[in-house]
Amino acid sequence: MPFMKGRAPIRRTLQYLQSSNLVLKDRVKIFTVNYNVYGNHHRGAKDFVFWHLAQLQYNNPAVQVATFKNLTPTPFIRVFFENGEEALVDLDSRPRQEIVEHIKKVFCKTDTKLAEERLERESKDNPANFGWGCDRQCICEVPGQVPCPAVVPLPRVMRGKYKFGQAVE
Repeated sequence: MPFMKGRAPIRRTLQYLQSSNLVLKDRVKIFTVNYNVYGNHHRGAKDFVFWHLAQLQYNNPAVQVATFKNLTPTPFIRVFFENGEEALVDLDSRPRQEIVEHIKKVFCKTDTKLAEERLERESKDNPANFGWGCDRQCICEVPGQVPCPAVVPLPRVMRGKYKFGQAVE
Protein backbone atom coordinates (compact mmCIF):
# COMPACT_ATOMS: atom_id res chain seq x y z
CA MET A 1 0.00 0.00 0.00
CA PRO A 2 1.56 3.30 -1.04
CA PHE A 3 0.03 5.31 1.82
CA MET A 4 1.82 3.12 4.39
CA LYS A 5 5.25 4.55 3.55
CA GLY A 6 7.20 7.29 5.28
CA ARG A 7 7.57 8.30 8.92
CA ALA A 8 4.85 6.89 11.19
CA PRO A 9 2.41 5.79 8.46
CA ILE A 10 -0.17 4.92 11.11
CA ARG A 11 -1.08 8.63 11.13
CA ARG A 12 -2.68 8.26 7.69
CA THR A 13 -5.09 5.47 8.59
CA LEU A 14 -8.78 6.17 9.08
CA GLN A 15 -8.81 4.33 12.40
CA TYR A 16 -6.08 6.60 13.77
CA LEU A 17 -7.82 9.77 12.56
CA GLN A 18 -11.10 8.72 14.18
CA SER A 19 -9.49 7.60 17.45
CA SER A 20 -8.97 11.13 18.80
CA ASN A 21 -11.63 13.10 20.62
CA LEU A 22 -10.11 16.48 19.78
CA VAL A 23 -13.44 17.97 18.67
CA LEU A 24 -13.34 21.73 18.99
CA LYS A 25 -16.30 23.78 20.19
CA ASP A 26 -18.59 25.21 17.52
CA ARG A 27 -17.45 28.78 18.16
CA VAL A 28 -13.83 28.03 17.12
CA LYS A 29 -13.26 29.05 13.49
CA ILE A 30 -9.46 29.22 12.98
CA PHE A 31 -6.74 27.22 14.76
CA THR A 32 -3.10 28.16 14.08
CA VAL A 33 0.12 26.62 15.40
CA ASN A 34 3.38 28.58 15.29
CA TYR A 35 6.64 26.73 15.91
CA ASN A 36 10.21 26.21 14.70
CA VAL A 37 11.56 22.91 13.47
CA TYR A 38 14.80 23.38 15.43
CA GLY A 39 15.26 23.86 19.16
CA ASN A 40 14.42 21.78 22.18
CA HIS A 41 11.83 24.22 23.49
CA HIS A 42 9.84 23.67 20.27
CA ARG A 43 9.90 19.84 20.58
CA GLY A 44 6.41 19.54 22.14
CA ALA A 45 4.79 21.78 19.52
CA LYS A 46 6.54 19.92 16.72
CA ASP A 47 5.43 16.56 18.08
CA PHE A 48 1.87 17.87 18.54
CA VAL A 49 1.76 18.90 14.88
CA PHE A 50 3.25 15.56 13.81
CA TRP A 51 0.90 13.32 15.82
CA HIS A 52 -2.31 15.27 16.49
CA LEU A 53 -2.85 17.96 13.86
CA ALA A 54 -4.24 15.52 11.27
CA GLN A 55 -6.71 14.18 13.87
CA LEU A 56 -7.72 17.74 14.72
CA GLN A 57 -8.34 18.53 11.04
CA TYR A 58 -10.29 15.29 10.48
CA ASN A 59 -12.57 15.80 13.49
CA ASN A 60 -13.17 19.51 12.74
CA PRO A 61 -13.84 19.94 9.01
CA ALA A 62 -15.43 23.39 9.51
CA VAL A 63 -12.33 24.80 11.27
CA GLN A 64 -9.48 26.31 9.30
CA VAL A 65 -6.22 24.83 10.60
CA ALA A 66 -2.90 26.47 9.70
CA THR A 67 0.71 25.92 10.72
CA PHE A 68 3.46 28.53 10.59
CA LYS A 69 7.00 27.17 10.72
CA ASN A 70 10.17 29.07 11.54
CA LEU A 71 8.49 32.46 11.97
CA THR A 72 8.56 32.92 15.73
CA PRO A 73 11.11 32.58 18.54
CA THR A 74 8.62 30.84 20.87
CA PRO A 75 5.97 28.26 19.95
CA PHE A 76 2.31 29.13 20.49
CA ILE A 77 -1.22 28.31 19.38
CA ARG A 78 -3.63 31.07 18.39
CA VAL A 79 -7.34 30.30 18.22
CA PHE A 80 -9.84 32.66 16.59
CA PHE A 81 -13.51 32.52 17.58
CA GLU A 82 -16.61 33.40 15.55
CA ASN A 83 -17.26 36.60 17.53
CA GLY A 84 -13.81 38.02 16.64
CA GLU A 85 -12.04 37.16 19.88
CA GLU A 86 -8.80 35.25 19.92
CA ALA A 87 -6.88 33.19 22.45
CA LEU A 88 -3.16 32.49 22.73
CA VAL A 89 -1.63 29.37 24.29
CA ASP A 90 2.10 29.40 25.06
CA LEU A 91 3.76 26.08 24.16
CA ASP A 92 7.32 26.92 25.18
CA SER A 93 9.03 23.78 26.59
CA ARG A 94 5.72 21.94 27.06
CA PRO A 95 5.51 18.24 26.14
CA ARG A 96 3.08 17.00 23.51
CA GLN A 97 0.70 15.27 25.93
CA GLU A 98 0.41 18.37 28.11
CA ILE A 99 -0.48 20.42 25.02
CA VAL A 100 -3.19 17.91 24.04
CA GLU A 101 -4.67 17.91 27.55
CA HIS A 102 -4.70 21.71 27.65
CA ILE A 103 -6.42 21.99 24.26
CA LYS A 104 -9.01 19.39 25.30
CA LYS A 105 -9.71 21.24 28.53
CA VAL A 106 -9.96 24.74 27.05
CA PHE A 107 -11.11 24.51 23.41
CA CYS A 108 -12.73 21.07 22.96
CA LYS A 109 -16.19 19.74 23.70
CA THR A 110 -16.55 17.63 26.83
CA ASP A 111 -16.98 13.86 26.67
CA THR A 112 -20.59 14.16 27.85
CA LYS A 113 -21.36 16.69 25.09
CA LEU A 114 -19.78 14.38 22.49
CA ALA A 115 -21.86 11.45 23.80
CA GLU A 116 -25.05 13.54 23.59
CA GLU A 117 -24.27 14.56 20.00
CA ARG A 118 -23.50 10.95 19.06
CA LEU A 119 -26.84 9.83 20.54
CA GLU A 120 -28.63 12.62 18.71
CA ARG A 121 -27.10 11.53 15.38
CA GLU A 122 -28.15 7.93 15.97
CA SER A 123 -31.69 8.82 17.04
CA LYS A 124 -34.61 6.81 15.72
CA ASP A 125 -36.43 9.84 14.28
CA ASN A 126 -35.50 8.92 10.73
CA PRO A 127 -38.69 8.12 8.77
CA ALA A 128 -36.86 5.34 6.92
CA ASN A 129 -36.50 3.35 10.18
CA PHE A 130 -39.14 0.82 11.15
CA GLY A 131 -39.56 -1.74 13.90
CA TRP A 132 -39.92 -1.56 17.69
CA GLY A 133 -39.62 1.98 19.04
CA CYS A 134 -40.00 3.68 15.66
CA ASP A 135 -42.88 5.45 13.92
CA ARG A 136 -43.75 2.40 11.83
CA GLN A 137 -43.90 -1.15 13.11
CA CYS A 138 -43.58 -2.78 9.68
CA ILE A 139 -42.40 -1.80 6.21
CA CYS A 140 -45.86 -2.65 4.89
CA GLU A 141 -47.22 0.51 6.53
CA VAL A 142 -45.27 2.63 4.02
CA PRO A 143 -47.42 3.52 0.99
CA GLY A 144 -46.36 1.64 -2.13
CA GLN A 145 -44.88 -1.36 -0.31
CA VAL A 146 -46.14 -4.93 -0.50
CA PRO A 147 -48.74 -5.57 2.22
CA CYS A 148 -47.92 -7.80 5.18
CA PRO A 149 -48.15 -11.54 4.40
CA ALA A 150 -49.87 -11.94 7.78
CA VAL A 151 -52.77 -9.75 6.61
CA VAL A 152 -52.89 -10.32 2.84
CA PRO A 153 -51.30 -13.46 1.35
CA LEU A 154 -48.52 -12.79 -1.14
CA PRO A 155 -49.16 -13.64 -4.79
CA ARG A 156 -47.89 -17.11 -5.64
CA VAL A 157 -45.36 -15.76 -8.14
CA MET A 158 -43.60 -13.99 -5.25
CA ARG A 159 -43.33 -17.05 -3.04
CA GLY A 160 -40.31 -19.31 -3.46
CA LYS A 161 -42.04 -22.64 -2.97
CA TYR A 162 -44.39 -21.94 -5.88
CA LYS A 163 -41.76 -20.22 -7.98
CA PHE A 164 -39.36 -23.17 -7.87
CA GLY A 165 -42.03 -25.89 -7.95
CA GLN A 166 -41.55 -27.33 -4.51
CA ALA A 167 -45.06 -26.73 -3.22
CA VAL A 168 -47.11 -29.74 -2.26
CA GLU A 169 -50.62 -29.27 -3.58
